[in-house]
Amino acid sequence: MQALTKFTILCFLAIFSGVSAPSQGRRPMTFEDMMKMRRLGDIDLSRDGKWVLFSATDVDLEKNTKTSHLWIVPTAGGKEIALTASLAGESRGRFSPDGKQILFLSPREGGQQIYLADFDGVAGTIGEARKLTSISTEADGATWSPDGQTILFTSSVYPDCPAGPEQDACNKTRDQEQAASKIKAKIFTTLLYRHWNAFGGDKRSHLFLVPSRGGSPRDLIPGETHELPPFSLGGPDAYAFAPDSKEIAFEENLDPVPAISTHVDIFTLRLDDPNAKPVKITTSLGGNFSPAYSPDGKYLAFRSQARAGYESDRFRLMLYDRLSRQITEPMPEFTNWVDEFCWESNSEAIVFSSADHGEEPVYVLELGTKDGDRFHLVNISPAGEFGELHFVVIGPTPENAGILNTVIATKMTNRQPSEIVSLDTSTVTWNSGTEWPRGINNIIAAEKQITHLNTALLSQLELPKLDSFWFPSVGKVKVQGFLIKPPNFDPNKKYPVKFLIHGGPQGAWGDSWSYRWNAELLAANGYVVIMINPRGSTGYGQAFIDGINGDWGGKPFVDLMRGLDYAERSFPYIDKTRECALGASYGGYMTNWILGHTDRFKCIVTHDGMFNPISAYGTTEELWFNEWEFKGKPWDYYGKPASTDPYRKWSPALAARNFKTPTLVVHSQLDYRLDVSEGFQLFTTLQRQNVPSKMLYFPDEGHWVLKPQNSQLWYRTVNDWVDQYTKPQP
Repeated sequence: MQALTKFTILCFLAIFSGVSAPSQGRRPMTFEDMMKMRRLGDIDLSRDGKWVLFSATDVDLEKNTKTSHLWIVPTAGGKEIALTASLAGESRGRFSPDGKQILFLSPREGGQQIYLADFDGVAGTIGEARKLTSISTEADGATWSPDGQTILFTSSVYPDCPAGPEQDACNKTRDQEQAASKIKAKIFTTLLYRHWNAFGGDKRSHLFLVPSRGGSPRDLIPGETHELPPFSLGGPDAYAFAPDSKEIAFEENLDPVPAISTHVDIFTLRLDDPNAKPVKITTSLGGNFSPAYSPDGKYLAFRSQARAGYESDRFRLMLYDRLSRQITEPMPEFTNWVDEFCWESNSEAIVFSSADHGEEPVYVLELGTKDGDRFHLVNISPAGEFGELHFVVIGPTPENAGILNTVIATKMTNRQPSEIVSLDTSTVTWNSGTEWPRGINNIIAAEKQITHLNTALLSQLELPKLDSFWFPSVGKVKVQGFLIKPPNFDPNKKYPVKFLIHGGPQGAWGDSWSYRWNAELLAANGYVVIMINPRGSTGYGQAFIDGINGDWGGKPFVDLMRGLDYAERSFPYIDKTRECALGASYGGYMTNWILGHTDRFKCIVTHDGMFNPISAYGTTEELWFNEWEFKGKPWDYYGKPASTDPYRKWSPALAARNFKTPTLVVHSQLDYRLDVSEGFQLFTTLQRQNVPSKMLYFPDEGHWVLKPQNSQLWYRTVNDWVDQYTKPQP
């Protein structure tokens, strides 16, 4: 406690003095530095708790490639060992339940398939890999059954191909016919004909089961015309095995028009009965996600949303009692989202992460209390953003004489990309003071960093810390903002500002690392970076999130402007005459809104933003989003006053006559969430009004700019544009 108190005092002194820590010969980060960083992927644990298996991606800027390989490291810490090195790459490594094999995915022989390799648990090495599947439609998302006899995976197939031995031959023939055809036209009869960055077709994702000793994969629900599991941008798996390996749980959306539906249900399916049919267990009108059985088989836990059509409703933790078939919510008073979770090995507690005030801490919810039916909830992690949670019991080792109950997770901060860490929960003491809902105590577990993928490079860089500030906004609401000073900061100088606006809109800035909008890199060439979490941001309770619904240019805009006002008043080193606003997705919408509603900025960068809500409705794919946020469909408001029509009331396009600020427009051809036509319309409007403007167009990117050299061009173009209007030019 004394060390913590001294550290806190030093932090306050640094904040109020305005003096940054000495750089000690470190230099500002460059884009090339960021591309050299090894990017941690997903992780898995050996069942004996001795090894952590993980994937890591290397970027080759010159070749414009990203390649993932498998690595391993002792749970106790030590040197990372590379397990694979093929040119094709490998991902999603998973230990077998007996610890004698690992599976992984790789396209090393063409299409992506499942491979198995023997694992030496003493040396931490693997043998020669052998291909398990050869399915023509490729394999993804592979996971072991608890008994190690089968492997569950997904593959996109033609639902009308007959089940059985001929199914794969039918799929292969259909794919070959389409590839050979000189006609590339498509015929659509339903919505969601394209999604995010690709056009759909006749295929649907299905779940398959294959024996781990080898054999033909079996389609578990042949003929299904819905996506199983539904499309996901990542996160927890959408399916899981029961502990006895005789049942699975999975997500599926059976609504007839998925383009307007967020209603995902969880189903169970018996694997020991060839005639079994899926059984729906969820009852909520919203989405239900991330099924996970308790190790003792008593419960099936999942995340659930109550409201239909709202993708940003509160993600609640729910428990399904498999015997009584009753669903309960163990912590209804918890107002933030449960983002991901895992069971403790004794089934008496659940470990989960949840965004909170710019952090993503780890909580432990104790279910098996000793003093009645109340639950205990405690925050066990220090600052940072945690994910990829795994619980393991680690036996006695030379470094540790006793047994440790440990959470293995990934952790990132604004000054460090993801690394693997351990949180020793045996240091957490339960008492009445941690009883929920009286309060959530912070009882910090002992943290240890296990991997050091980028330590050598980071030691050369000056990465200023993230400072937090709060300010009052409309409706007596307090709003949080963040600030990063430039490297080699001098409190006696005046600095230009990059004012970043996050997307979502249900997202948040905070203590995390990004390769797309890296705040440290944007500050590195001499800028103060300011980030505000306005109404709609996550981590401040569901009421704060809901504050943006139907009010896109209202209270969130006020929050942003008042946050910048507060920063200008509070930090004398800010030059308020040299500020540029930058945003993407909803942040792109807001920069477009700013264009027509204030002239305070010297320049604007708008990336993949909505310009005309009415046209955006007709060109997007996830229609539930627009219909929820704008309270209906555009024609619901025809003939009514503009003040009652959210599509017109909050349209940046209708304020175009006020556009004066020099603007860089960035948009991509394969962005189907916000069609490239939104960027074209804005650029045309700016050019016809003689507003200084430039457009950066990517024909080969989607909603995000992901290719290394495209990313390099993005950062260079954005920084040059901002420099042009905020720094003296020669």
